[in-house]
Amino acid sequence: MNPGRTLIESSKAYERLMSTDGAVDPLDRHVLASVMAAAMTEGDVTLTQSLGLDRPSLNRLLETAFPGAYAIGDLVGPDADAGEDAIEEPDYRALLLDGRAKGHEIEDWLARVVARRSLKPEHLWVSLGLRNRKELSDMLHRHFPAVAARNVQGMRWKKFFYREMCQAEGVYICKSPVCDVCPDFGECYGVED
Repeated sequence: MNPGRTLIESSKAYERLMSTDGAVDPLDRHVLASVMAAAMTEGDVTLTQSLGLDRPSLNRLLETAFPGAYAIGDLVGPDADAGEDAIEEPDYRALLLDGRAKGHEIEDWLARVVARRSLKPEHLWVSLGLRNRKELSDMLHRHFPAVAARNVQGMRWKKFFYREMCQAEGVYICKSPVCDVCPDFGECYGVED
């Protein structure tokens, strides 16, 4: 547990964030509130480290999407940083940002958050605190359409992103040349509950 950090119940944090009127699309506010609420319940690292956002970026996100919901000082200390990137995070962010829709600030936040939360062991939509995989898919198609459109067979998002990064580096990790005949087909595709 991170000393000095007060853990907040996820549903209460979500409600508090969504009770404000932010200058962000309601669907995006839902995604951001979901991931922030999920991260607020984790006590092993700071909120900034859990989200992959430095303190100024988190403050800007709060001011833009959830004005008045939380003061930055109530969530993180003055020295809070995003923490050290895992080896794949810069490539992950680049993959997403290369396929971004509009170049808006929210896409920078989402690319950082998705890259950081992808390091968690569960399905990506679960790590983001979303209700289902469709919410993740909708967000990706809205903000990173050029990347999302390449997932034509509905591969699980985390596996898809890692496959894309490996292929960009010329590393082919798949056991079969065609997914349909791969012995691991069920691990990459199918229902995510």
